[in-house]
Amino acid sequence: MQAVIQSFLTYQRVEKGLAENSIQAYRRDLQRFARWAEQQGKTLAALTRDDIVDFLGSLYRVRLDSRSVARYLATLRGFFRFALAEGRVRTDPTQNLESPRVWKKLPGFLSLEEVDRLLAAPDPSTVLGLRDKAMLELLYSTGLRVSELVSLRVSDIEHNAGYLRCLGKGDKERLVPVGRPALATLEAYLRESRPKLVRAGRPLLPWLFLSRSGRKLTRVAFWKTLRRYGRLAGIRSKLSPHTLRHSFATHMLERGADLRSVQMMLGHADISTTQIYTHVVQARLRHIYKAHHPRA
Repeated sequence: MQAVIQSFLTYQRVEKGLAENSIQAYRRDLQRFARWAEQQGKTLAALTRDDIVDFLGSLYRVRLDSRSVARYLATLRGFFRFALAEGRVRTDPTQNLESPRVWKKLPGFLSLEEVDRLLAAPDPSTVLGLRDKAMLELLYSTGLRVSELVSLRVSDIEHNAGYLRCLGKGDKERLVPVGRPALATLEAYLRESRPKLVRAGRPLLPWLFLSRSGRKLTRVAFWKTLRRYGRLAGIRSKLSPHTLRHSFATHMLERGADLRSVQMMLGHADISTTQIYTHVVQARLRHIYKAHHPRA
C-alpha cells in the first residue's frame, strides 16, 4: 500500500499542484489508515466497504469529532479513486458511503444573570453611558447583527408600533419587534443624549447611534465598548456582538418561540442556519418530558 500512497501524493503535488501542507495532511491520514489495515491483515486490493466503515468507527472510538472523520473519508475517497484509475484496485470501497454529518459548533451565549449584569453596566446618567445602554438593550432585545445596529437610522424606529426596520444581508429589509425596556431606554437616549452628540455646524446625520465626535458609530468602536462593559460586568467568557445575538435566539427558544419566528427576526435566509439553535429546543423538550411524564 505504501507505494500507492506515495504515487497518490506525487500525483497531488505534481498534477493537482496542492500545497505542501495539504500533501502532509493527506500523508498523515493515509499512513494512519495503512497502519490500521495492516493490523487487520488487509491488503489494498482486499479492502471492502465494511472495512472502511470499521476504520471510520475506530476514529470515533478514539474520540475524533465528526468533522475530522469526514476529512478522513474525503481523503480515502480521493485515494481510492486514484487507485482505481491506476488499476491497483478493482472496486472503490468508498463509493456511496455517506459523509458523517458535521454539526456546526454551538454558539456561545450568556445566561440571564450575565445579560442582566451587562445591561446594568453602563451609567445612564452620562451622555455616552445612556447611549451605550440603549445600544446594548436594543441589541439583546432584537438579535441584530452589529453591522445592522450601527446602520440604523432614527427613522427606522417605530416607537408606537414597537418595532424597527432593519436592512440586513443582501439589502433585504425586515421588521423586528423591540421590547418595552429597550424602547424606553432608546427614547431616553433620543431625548437626552443624542442631541448632545450632534455637533453644531455639521449636517444633521440620520444615524441612530453617534460617536463621541458626532459621527456615525463604527463596528469596531461598538466592539470595544462591548468588551469594556463585559469586563465591568465580570463576564469572563469571550464576548462579542454576536454573543448577544446568540443569547437573544437562545433565550427566545428556551421560552417557547418557534424556530421559524426566530429565523425571521434574525434575518436568516435559510432556516437551516437557524437550526444551530435546536439544541435549546431539544433541552427544553427533555425538561418538559421529565417534568410531566409519569414515568420519566
